[in-house]
Amino acid sequence: MKAYDHKKIERKWQKDWEKSGVYKTKDSSSSDQPKSYVLDMFPYPSGEGLHVGHPKGYIATDIYSRFKRMNGFNVLHPMGWDAFGLPAENFAIKTKTHPSKAVEKNIKRYKEQLSIIGFDYDWEREINTTDPKYYHWTQWIFLQMYKKDLAYQSSEPINWCPSCQTGLANEDLEDGKCERCGSVVEKRPIRQWVLKITDYAERLLVDVDGLDWPESIKESQRNWIGKSEGAEVDFVITEVSEKITIFTTRPDTLFGVTYLVLSPEHDFIKKNVSVITNIQQVKDYVRETSGRNEIDRTSEGREKTGVILNGVTVINPANNEKIPVWVADYVLPTYGTGAVMAVPAHDVRDFAFAKKFGLKSKQVIFSSDADASVFTGNGKLINSEKFSGISCEDAKKSITEHVGGRFVTKYKLRDWVFSRQRYWGEPIPLIHCEKCGVVSVPEKDLPVMLPKVKKYAPTGTGESPLAAIEKWVQVSCPQCDGKARRETNTMPQWAGSCWYYLRYMDIKNSHELVGKDKEKYWDPVDVYVGGAEHATRHLIYARFWHKFLYDIGVVSVPEPFRRLHSVGLILAEDGKKMSKRYGNVVNPDDVVKTYGADAFRIYEMFMGPFSQSTSWDTKSIMGSRRFVDRVWRLAEKAMIPVSSGGEKDIQDTALDSVLHSTIQKVTRDIETFSFNTAISSLMILSRKFEETEEFSKNNFLTFLKLLSPFAPHISEELWRAMGNKDSIHLSTWPVFNPTKIKADLVTIVAQVNSKVRAEFEIPVDLPETEVRNIVMGNEKVQKWLIGAEIKKIIFVKNKLINFVIG
Repeated sequence: MKAYDHKKIERKWQKDWEKSGVYKTKDSSSSDQPKSYVLDMFPYPSGEGLHVGHPKGYIATDIYSRFKRMNGFNVLHPMGWDAFGLPAENFAIKTKTHPSKAVEKNIKRYKEQLSIIGFDYDWEREINTTDPKYYHWTQWIFLQMYKKDLAYQSSEPINWCPSCQTGLANEDLEDGKCERCGSVVEKRPIRQWVLKITDYAERLLVDVDGLDWPESIKESQRNWIGKSEGAEVDFVITEVSEKITIFTTRPDTLFGVTYLVLSPEHDFIKKNVSVITNIQQVKDYVRETSGRNEIDRTSEGREKTGVILNGVTVINPANNEKIPVWVADYVLPTYGTGAVMAVPAHDVRDFAFAKKFGLKSKQVIFSSDADASVFTGNGKLINSEKFSGISCEDAKKSITEHVGGRFVTKYKLRDWVFSRQRYWGEPIPLIHCEKCGVVSVPEKDLPVMLPKVKKYAPTGTGESPLAAIEKWVQVSCPQCDGKARRETNTMPQWAGSCWYYLRYMDIKNSHELVGKDKEKYWDPVDVYVGGAEHATRHLIYARFWHKFLYDIGVVSVPEPFRRLHSVGLILAEDGKKMSKRYGNVVNPDDVVKTYGADAFRIYEMFMGPFSQSTSWDTKSIMGSRRFVDRVWRLAEKAMIPVSSGGEKDIQDTALDSVLHSTIQKVTRDIETFSFNTAISSLMILSRKFEETEEFSKNNFLTFLKLLSPFAPHISEELWRAMGNKDSIHLSTWPVFNPTKIKADLVTIVAQVNSKVRAEFEIPVDLPETEVRNIVMGNEKVQKWLIGAEIKKIIFVKNKLINFVIG
């Protein structure tokens, strides 16, 4: 039998699948099948193309969608391009290529790379966020938000990236720096459009609990939304007829307040310059702190800075004591009201500040630890007049009522800064009229097309390059027909990705965003796969937009993504993130050319648990290629017509137990995204076939079905060679027979540093490699190994495996 020629066979079947439409999704109106909507977080097509880390998630969804199709589901597994925004524009500026041309070229390159891996995408549903037919509906959604008062114009200071020369949302920052270029952001007052995502904060928080998502992602969203329940309390200013309102989660400590602290951005400072007798010193401090990011301002251990507001005192409403007011940058304008009451005896930051500036501290909660300078716990109140002796929890309500405070709920989540001062984005469909103010572009005039320009670099002036195109900017007001100007800011990259999953359902609809029947059939996405880095950006934004669309009747369910899987990174062989900057990128084209797409797919899924990061090892892919070659050789042993021309009716009683155990295991493992252990089971079964002198064609065909989602090309080739006319990917998934599964199993103990963490039933005499993959794919063991260095593995066959970590 000839050696397996992956180049010839893989290209052969890729062309056949494309021509025959094997993966074409049935229209919802013509299908009585249950649906399975499997979705990748679509990529933005960068100029560098794919490296071997990118396809990992795509391979996973490909396996899962093939599996669901063979189980009788009508599968929607589409792909498209998130092509607007800073990444595409920055690449265009760098290469001196117009963004539209750069995006077109990059998409072509991405599709070429994806095509050789053998994915089952229905390319008839391909979308591109820069297509006017697509962003017509992105603009339409914005207009509906504007009409519902969820979009408003603001000139408040925002995050400004001096390098990208545009405003950024809080979610676009990492440690106070621009996520794209790493520059330290500044606070700059810029006219921008903002979306009231905070109106949906509580719903976003409550509904995340019911999602089948990784708990780490759900917790990231909870922390980002940051719900705090507390009290607002007014402190009357002695010198002027005004008050400063603070927010606190500990109103029980009001009798211990010895000073107030304002953020440098607080309006009181700007409005009362004549009252503050050291105003120049205060202004200097405000200017000095303006460049500091929030991470620096609030970091633990950082020395506190601040300036007292001379000439200003306030009355503590709990005990009527006069107390001073300070300005300090450890108070953020985005938390509460931008003003806090300081209780040095019961707050670590307040204590550090008071100690530095010699301010008074007053204990109001009893602590048995007499040496403690700061007690942040709960207990009985002391030094609190008539409230002394009661518990902190009871005192919160009674003291708040005593001082005339109000119980309120606050969120750390800020409204979404939605406009960008850049060219490459969706135009915001609004018009500024001298008489009528801001006016919506009539829906019949959508889309507002992005004009073609020669100069598209950012201006740095706070205005988009669109502002200079007078012919495009100057329009008539839709209401009064008078002189007006278009909005020249554009939408952020996140706009197009907030709803793209809906367009795949009804790609050709020119009358509405998505038809109601198709939306009800396909919504929500059943399985969504992508990077965990989108936990507090794309996933929150998309949930917000979806809930809005639910409120106005466009969608029928309140959440867009039922189940979510995070894909672990594939690092370079040196353990670093793959990057051209480090010179450690591995191109998937080269890997597929040398080893084949099936071996590449198997290797990426076999590297370890799907959600964990692992390092690429080119040498290790040989093991996956050897497995593919073994399957090829087994075909001859199965007496298929391709080699001997004959078949035998063989009863494989010895294989039955292993085969049906494998059907059970692979079925369960694909459903749970435990791909590494599924492949391990298939490798064990292939060795059993090798050890068996003769086996039936039917059993081998069953094995090919199990293998086909992972290695679609060789499975198709052998399936057809054995006389099947229709594609293996349209065949029926095997069902295990529990009566044929023998109890040739042993219980093995899994330990981490000699402590038992789990027990497993596995086949007798399973090799260490397979045992390791099974054990490491289990959540009970995973949590002890994440982030740890495995120094040694102790394996005792049929008894235990012990991971020694540092």
